Amino acid sequence: MSKQIFINLAVTELQRSLDFYTALGFTVNPQFSDDTAKCMVWSEHIFVMLLTQQRFASFTTKPIADTKSKIAGLFSLSTGSIDEINRIVTNGLHAGGTEPTEMKDYGFMQQRTIEDFDGHTWEIFYMDLSKMPTKQPVE
Repeated sequence: MSKQIFINLAVTELQRSLDFYTALGFTVNPQFSDDTAKCMVWSEHIFVMLLTQQRFASFTTKPIADTKSKIAGLFSLSTGSIDEINRIVTNGLHAGGTEPTEMKDYGFMQQRTIEDFDGHTWEIFYMDLSKMPTKQPVE
């Protein structure tokens, strides 16, 4: 079996979150979904588990972070083009997400950021390695 990643997120409204992530381009894997969890597929190896707060709490002894006011992680998804970045973020905005910052252009990489209703932050980016600087700037 190849290696996979499952990102588990606590959400306040499962159906609303399902609709948002579907708008971004994720699909649902019903095999790992029920009334308390939805398995959202980004690619063959990347999955996001949307879990009700009660279900999420059953996996940890720590309190669930308030990701609307504090950052708990930045999740990044690569795309095949700048147009794809714009399509994904536009669909997410139409589904009720927010864009907390303007698009960033690093020359070899362009990135837009979108947050879901619970404040989970996603960086959607396109990277053209042929434009990657050969030397990194010294800070």
